[in-house]
Formats: sequence, C-alpha cells, structure tokens
Amino acid sequence: MRVAAPPTILVFDSGLGGLTVLREIVGVRPDAHYVYVADDAFFPYGHHGEDEIVARVVPLVGELIEAHAPDLVVIACNTASTIVMSHLRDAYRLPFVGTVPAIKPACASSKTRRVSVLGTRGTVKREYTRKLISDFAQGCEVTLVGSGELASLAEAALSGQSVRDADIAAELAPCFVGNGADDPARTDTVVLACTHYPLLLDRLTGLAPWPVDWIDPAPAIARRVADLLGPPGIESDTAGAEMIFTSKRPHTLSAALTPFFGGRVPA
Repeated sequence: MRVAAPPTILVFDSGLGGLTVLREIVGVRPDAHYVYVADDAFFPYGHHGEDEIVARVVPLVGELIEAHAPDLVVIACNTASTIVMSHLRDAYRLPFVGTVPAIKPACASSKTRRVSVLGTRGTVKREYTRKLISDFAQGCEVTLVGSGELASLAEAALSGQSVRDADIAAELAPCFVGNGADDPARTDTVVLACTHYPLLLDRLTGLAPWPVDWIDPAPAIARRVADLLGPPGIESDTAGAEMIFTSKRPHTLSAALTPFFGGRVPA
C-alpha cells in the first residue's frame, strides 16, 4: 500500500507572531513539512495602508506558492487576514486559513459581559473587526484597544532582548475596565487579536491588574487546518521545517524557535 507523502503547510506572518499558530498546527499535524515565512522586510503591517498590504502580500504569497508548492496556506496575521484573504482566494486555487479576532467565543464565554479586544491599531480600526462585534457581541460591552508597540515588544522578547514590564503594562492597561477584581461589571475576557501577543502570555498574565480569560485563536486555527487536510498519515522522517525571512537576513534564533516547530530545528 502506498503511503501518502506528508503535506506541506506554508505559514505566513508579518514577523514571528505566527509561531504561536504554527505551534498549535504542529501539534495536530506532526507529520507535515512546514515552511514558515516572516515578512520582516515589511514589518509591522499595522503601519501600512490596506492597499499597500494587498499589493505586497498577494504577489509575495504567489511567489511562495510557486517556490514551495504547499498543500495549504495559513495567514497567521490578523491584520493581513482581515484585508487580503478574499484577494488570495480569488488569485490562487488552494486552501487558505486566516486569522480573525476571536470575538464570538469571547463574548459567548464572558460572565461579566465585558470583553476587550487587544490588537494592532490596524486590526482594531478595520470595518471587518467592527462587523464581528455587531454580529457576535451578544449583548457584551466590547472595548477595542489598539496597541502600537506590543507586537514589536513580543519580537524583541523572543529574540532575547530585555523588555521592561512597564512597557508591556502600558500597552495592556486600557483593556481593563472596572474597579478591580470585585467589580461585577469589570472586564473578564481579553481577545488576543494579534498572533504576536501569546508570545508574551506569561508576562501579560503577571501584569494584569486582575485575572481574566485570554482568548487565543491558535487552537481553533489548528483544528481548521486539520479538518481541511484530513487525518494524518504515518509520520515521515522526511517531514522537516524551513524558516524564511523576506529581508534575507539569516536567522540566529534556532534554540528559541525549536519548540514552535515541534522540536525540529528549522533550516
């Protein structure tokens, strides 16, 4: 009986945030070959206009598809997903999985009916995000918080640089609405609407003025990938991993990256 070759999954992000999505996908499809692309030459996406992002990402993804022949592409970036997914699906005939703010499950689970969405400035101002709120808020008060620096702080921390608690706390503070942990109308749920932010989850939890539920979309994205690809075959020795920076700079993060790739050292 012929054993099917392991699928190739291309994971694309503006930087290193998509590693939090990759980690979950590797958990459900350890047999796959992974190509992770960080578009660091254009990072951060939140500083660019919508037309610029479309003009950048659509042809770039086309070049990556031609070079790596993936079976599926994951756009592991909220900002890009809210802008380019329809363009990508129109242009290329293979499955795409995007990343959108997990507002629906957050509002469904909130007990105090007060939810904050922490994203890049670009993501929180998109009409797409506001439509998710109007469709799925379910009576919740939703606070949109656009952070200008948290994605860059997360990249710096992963790269081993020192990041001050005060700098993280300043980005986080507007998410917390209410008069402390005993306020029945306080924020109790925060949507992490940028894939970079789970890189800092331990720090976010420690700096929060009171406990909240942090909603990370990565597990749901991994389930969607698994559904589209079907059950895994026999794990293959040939399944590996590649890491590509669009700036062409060599990466020196092998030790930090290995856990996200399921223990594999990305080439």
